[in-house]
Amino acid sequence: MDRKIELIRSKRRTLAIQVTSDGRVVVRAPIRYPVSEINRFIGEKADWIDRHLEKVRDIEKKEPITKQEVKYLVTKAKRVIPPKVEHFAKIIGVDYGTITIRMQKSRWGSCSAKGNLNFNCLLMKTPDEIIDYVVVHELCHRKEMNHSPRFWAEVEKILPDYKKRKSWLKANSYLF
Repeated sequence: MDRKIELIRSKRRTLAIQVTSDGRVVVRAPIRYPVSEINRFIGEKADWIDRHLEKVRDIEKKEPITKQEVKYLVTKAKRVIPPKVEHFAKIIGVDYGTITIRMQKSRWGSCSAKGNLNFNCLLMKTPDEIIDYVVVHELCHRKEMNHSPRFWAEVEKILPDYKKRKSWLKANSYLF
């Protein structure tokens, strides 16, 4: 694949490569780093570059979500998520405050110190096991308000395959 690569030299010590949201490929290199080594590095990262450029193209193709669709997703989430919260809260042995569903740009869910839970309505576009993962994740914050090993152990007690679900969400979040 033919692609333009922007090279930025600076006082940095390492090589780095970035695909920007507008589809530019930027390589950052130390001032005196040999061009041959930079080209070798780019060659080694060709698959990575192509994958990330493909993600940028997918994002550009994505239709913007309409107010009507948000309203539909919020309504559906209000029907789907509270029973899941109730179910998993009993299993985990925690209580919780209010449940809020809304459109969020950068979070799938959150849990406040008071136990109030917020969920992104876009969860309705993900598989059911991903919704379960986000619900369990937020409820486990009622035991551990951090992402320590103890927190992840709590999540794993309920969802032994949580790492697979977490990876799916990370790999596919850009689609939503």
